[in-house]
Amino acid sequence: MNRITDQLNRVIQFKERPRIVSLVPSQTELLYDLGCADDVVGITKFCIHPNDWFRNKTRVGGTKNVNFDKIDELNPDLIIANKEENTESEILALAERYPVYISDILNITDACQMIEDVGEMTGHKSKAIEMVQDIKSSFQNLSSIQGNVLYLIWKNPIMVAGNNTFIGHLLNTMGLKNAIIDPEARYIELTDDEIKAINPDYIFLSSEPYPFKDKDIKAFQVLTKANVQLVDGEMFSWYGSRMLLMADYINTLVKNLKNH
Repeated sequence: MNRITDQLNRVIQFKERPRIVSLVPSQTELLYDLGCADDVVGITKFCIHPNDWFRNKTRVGGTKNVNFDKIDELNPDLIIANKEENTESEILALAERYPVYISDILNITDACQMIEDVGEMTGHKSKAIEMVQDIKSSFQNLSSIQGNVLYLIWKNPIMVAGNNTFIGHLLNTMGLKNAIIDPEARYIELTDDEIKAINPDYIFLSSEPYPFKDKDIKAFQVLTKANVQLVDGEMFSWYGSRMLLMADYINTLVKNLKNH
């Protein structure tokens, strides 16, 4: 048996070339890009990338409500989960029966460590290290823009991402200050009046988990003088191989913001 310490400092024992259930969409995509097609036996209904896996792999429920019977039928050698995206009680229950690697990702460094860990667990360590090097290299040429921003993830009620999140870290990395000042804030509920009072320079409307649309832009432009933009939520929160595309996406976004 192999051993690895996960991002909650838990020691995991796992078989070589384990049969895997992934409970995190961004980490499912990572497993695909590392070349684990034959090893992943189960995913969630939100693991939409790649489409071939979404259509053909066994689905074991959602990220917050896993189907224990389905997982037991698959009898995996390893489950890959995340502290934020999955339900703690469910993951702890699964950990009593299966090896469970739990990621906890608040910044690019955490994400890169997770990628290397997944590479090691799946027998694709060299490919994972190469991926991490490419990610770090891409972020060295990141464009930046000044101002404060609200990043909305939900509509009713309005919810925004705080500083103590991977999204908040990316906003800071591109030069923006989160309009939610508290450094420990994670996800905050705001009213229309509170948004007016904050009066941010920018409002980003994410494509997920709530699918903001063009019609939502006008509603927030009425509240403030902010530059309101729809943004690709996957490019701000999918902390796996999708990070290979993040820097280019952010550079294009910054260019558009400056030209607005």
